[in-house]
Order: sequence, then C-alpha cells, then structure tokens
Amino acid sequence: MERGGILESSHRVHAIAVHHGQVVDASGDPDLVTFLRSSAKPLQALPLAEAAADLPEDELAIACASHEARPEQLRAAGSLLARAGRVEEDLECGPVDGSRLHHNCSGKHAGMLLLCRLRDWEHPGYRLPEHPLQAELLDLVARAADADAGTLPTAVDGCGVVTFALPLRAMALAFSRLVTGQLDGSGRVLEAMLRHPELVGGPEASDTRVMLERPGAVAKRGAEGVLCAGLPDGTGIAIKAEDGSNRAVLPAVGAFLGISALAEIQIENSLGEEVGRAFAS
Repeated sequence: MERGGILESSHRVHAIAVHHGQVVDASGDPDLVTFLRSSAKPLQALPLAEAAADLPEDELAIACASHEARPEQLRAAGSLLARAGRVEEDLECGPVDGSRLHHNCSGKHAGMLLLCRLRDWEHPGYRLPEHPLQAELLDLVARAADADAGTLPTAVDGCGVVTFALPLRAMALAFSRLVTGQLDGSGRVLEAMLRHPELVGGPEASDTRVMLERPGAVAKRGAEGVLCAGLPDGTGIAIKAEDGSNRAVLPAVGAFLGISALAEIQIENSLGEEVGRAFAS
C-alpha cells in the first residue's frame, strides 16, 4: 500500500490456480495450509440446494453469502429463516447491532436450520462438530478437496460453525470441481451466485467485484485474507494474504487473473479524498 508516493505497508499474498486437478499457475506456496473460513459457504450450501428443490435463487444465494446487512440481503435471510420455520433466536451466530439476522453469516445459518428441518434433525447445536449436519459438511468438503475427513484439521469459525484447514491447492481443486459440476447441487449454487452476486457480498466486497468484473466466474471471500474462485473454463483459484490482510486480496486477485479494474485500488480518507493506492507488484 502506497501513500504520498511512499510505500507504507506490504503484504505477501499466495495465489494458486488448479485446472484438471493440476496446479497450472502459482505465485507463492501451493501447499500453504490455512483455514477456508467463509470461502467454504458455496460448498456448505450444496446439500441445501439438493434437498430444497423449490428454494428461490435469492435465498440460496444468501446461504452462500457474507452479507453486509443491506435491506435486500436481510430480506433474503429473513425469508430463508422463515422457510426453516425458525425465529432469529434459533440462529446460533452472535448478534450484530443487537440482531442475529444482521450477522454476516446469518444466511448460512438460516440455510443450515432449513436443512435440519428437511432432514428431521434436531436444530439446537446444529453448528457443533458432533451434529450430523456438520459431520456431513466435513465429509463433503473433504471429498471436494481430495482430503481425508478423518484427519482434516478443523476449528471454530467466527460465527461458531466448523471451519476447515486445507492447502491452497486443495481449496482451488474444490472450486474447480464446483464450477465443473462434479459436486451434487453445484449447478443450482452456481446459478444463484451468478444471478445474485450483490447478495453474496456487497458493492465493495472482493467476491462480488470479481464476479461483476469476470462474467461467469463465481467467487467467495473469507476472513483473514482468503478468497476462492471458480472460472468458466473450470479453473479453481485460491488466494491467501499471509498476514490476514483483507485489503490485499482484491489487488492480488486482480493481478493474478488479469482484471485491470481490480489490480489497483484507490485508498480514501474519511473526507473521501484519494490519499493512496493498494496494488500488486
């Protein structure tokens, strides 16, 4: 990041591309292990897409989202929660501004509650690793990434559900399989995300901006500087800022994918004045 012509800070970013199961491009370490975080949401939504054939696209998109509590996002999350037959207090994510629905993972949680209803599972504790929902999702992510569910490292995500630690090449492989239709439910998830990119993130969110700038691509960002994407040609992408800087992700993915509109980001102060830039080098 540069301010006033002086390099103020720098971030090391790893970027990996996988096509037909092979690493075809890399800037950094393909075997760097990190947590998938919210980039897992399109994968976590696959069983819901399969089980709820009549689920509207906007509700499936919000189940894949890290939303910004914009009115249209809250409407979709609220509708999904109502479809599950649950109320806000049933969401096992923490409140934001006094509301659990305002948490940026509320769509995912509402989708998990709906899947519990459709599978006749008890909904309390649906976020915990011992719940059958999380066991199914662990197995699904492991299969998508060519990992062993029995040894795949897990931890607790920011919203309380299980998150998965994988090498970047495995994350990219999973998104390659997602966009090439190798995972059950992927067609509906892709369609929902492609038709509603603004629900998946927001106007300035890195995943939404990638989808708007690269038609046909799906992208999902995660905390601590993670972003995964799948391109129309079947290539899977995984991006990780080593120091967890989310600011570094967008120019890095812009440079890696050749999206010039994203490769340099203007930095503004609180007055809206341009005072610097974030760019890949």
